[in-house]
Amino acid sequence: MKSERKFPGVKITKKAEMSIKNGHPWVYGEEITEGAEDIVGSLYADVFSQKGSYLGTGFVSEKSKIRIRILSDNANESFGNAFFERRVKYAVDYRKTVMGEDFSACRLIFGEADGFPGLTVDRFNNILVAQVLSYGTEQVKGVIFDYLIKYLRENGEVIDGLYERNDVAIRELEGLAQYKGWYETPLCNHPSETSTEFTENGIKYTVDFENGQKTGFFLDQKYNRRAVAKIAKGKTVLDCFTHTGSFALNAAMGGAQHVTAVDISESACAMARKNAEANGLDPRMDFLAADVFDLLTDLSEKGKSPYDFIILDPPAFTKSRKTVKNAERGYKEINYKAMKLLPRGGYLATCSCSHFMKDELFVKMLFSAAKDAGVQLKQIEARQQCCDHPILWSVPETDYLKFYIFQIV
Repeated sequence: MKSERKFPGVKITKKAEMSIKNGHPWVYGEEITEGAEDIVGSLYADVFSQKGSYLGTGFVSEKSKIRIRILSDNANESFGNAFFERRVKYAVDYRKTVMGEDFSACRLIFGEADGFPGLTVDRFNNILVAQVLSYGTEQVKGVIFDYLIKYLRENGEVIDGLYERNDVAIRELEGLAQYKGWYETPLCNHPSETSTEFTENGIKYTVDFENGQKTGFFLDQKYNRRAVAKIAKGKTVLDCFTHTGSFALNAAMGGAQHVTAVDISESACAMARKNAEANGLDPRMDFLAADVFDLLTDLSEKGKSPYDFIILDPPAFTKSRKTVKNAERGYKEINYKAMKLLPRGGYLATCSCSHFMKDELFVKMLFSAAKDAGVQLKQIEARQQCCDHPILWSVPETDYLKFYIFQIV
């Protein structure tokens, strides 16, 4: 029996009702048929069907197209501190279980997949790095952050501070300001420096969490990098879009004869070189600041490539449905050129980190690129994001990373 509600309520369309019942937590503004004015100024709102059945309660965001993000369908939930602390505990306990010895460097909270709309928290050893992209979560983040630090310490983990990377334009769509800096709490006397060290797959990294992309390091490819290392022995490797050098370093650690790491950013190449030196891998590596599209074109024009293993880990070429076709052309161009460059029997690792580039479209693109390149693809592995970035089947947006390893035949 539903308790007497203290939050304002809205009614939504039948289509939106079915989406909520199927487990998707978002209600768009145009899906609200009654009560839109009543939720103005409220942090929470109840959601009802056209017939008045209670569907759930969620955060209100007045400026966002996503007007309500469902938090729970428990009609007796009051959304006090205990509610968010319980969610934090669930998220941390899940990572402790699935990550095992890799718990010291992993994603602790992955937005909607963990019931925290728009919230990302990554752990790099002693430092947590967070990004908040929804209005409602911004209002309660203090409860979440403090309990996260507290609960990790109760589990014997050393946490020296939490850094916020809220310097992204998407926050403005929620009516939130952009900024970055330390989260101030009595629980931590955070360090002054904004870099830290951690180990992944036996490789030591320095991460610049103030200036690096997103939270400073991409943890979602952890086990995909390990898969690359398994087949890199004796290979001459070209790692494209290297960022901090993670795929390149794993290939070198796996016994590659030589690895060339390429990124358009000079600072990224400098960081990758520093990571190589820290691991004693630099004698078998070199680093090139260049546009990958131009580099692959130049190599193609020379007619012969020295590489027998190419890794393509580009940034998301599309962040909306409107630009998917353009993105598809970009993915095809780099994959086609890589396939043409590789000798028969060579290896290709390729991926897309865009949710909007669906797996079936990515596979179709790869098939087309192979056909145009006059090669066939022998699939070795098909992988996704690491399990610390869990895929919630009712929320397709949590399923975003496609990763394939092929032999060219």
